[in-house]
Amino acid sequence: MGELDFRKKRKKTNKQAGKVTKNKRESSLHFKGENAKVKGKRSKLKWINPKEIVWWSAALLVVCMTAVLLVAAFGRKVNVTGDSMSPKLKNGDVALVNHFVYNIKDPARGDIVVYREKKHQPYCVKRVVGIPGDTVQIVDGKLLINGKETKFQVDSYIEYAGVATEAIQVKEGEYFVMGDNADASDDSRSSHIGNIKKKDLFGCIWHVIASKK
Repeated sequence: MGELDFRKKRKKTNKQAGKVTKNKRESSLHFKGENAKVKGKRSKLKWINPKEIVWWSAALLVVCMTAVLLVAAFGRKVNVTGDSMSPKLKNGDVALVNHFVYNIKDPARGDIVVYREKKHQPYCVKRVVGIPGDTVQIVDGKLLINGKETKFQVDSYIEYAGVATEAIQVKEGEYFVMGDNADASDDSRSSHIGNIKKKDLFGCIWHVIASKK
């Protein structure tokens, strides 16, 4: 009977030891989990750096300012009316206008410019053929700039010379403009239009975004 009691005690003791070991394992596992959570939180907090927040804020501000400037410069669009600039631009084409460029530089020969003859009228699109200081004349259907034949994109033979029958001196701040399709264009050759002043230029054609084929 004594031996039986001894075995029972040993069994109980073993069971208790097993429970203690199990509890220790659970507590140690729980402790490791707690540490992992704390470490995870600390590692996340490391990414929140005030200097990085300032840097990203500054970068975002620069991007926004650049976008505003691009919209102001290139975000204007104009609908081409008529075929005076054909084949380069056709009736119904939609083009982006660089509205900013002539604030930093002067128009050059060959630029396709946008202007209005009068307020509240549709925009006109023509090519600059004469700049300040140039002498423009049309003789025998040919465009002469400073006495030399010049074509640019303008028709090789121009039937209507208009005021350019006589040599015209382009004054400072003015530009002589024509349509590439000269016979279908109302431009600086007409006395009621004449030279276009720089202050009346809306901008320069930058890119055709919708072409009518």
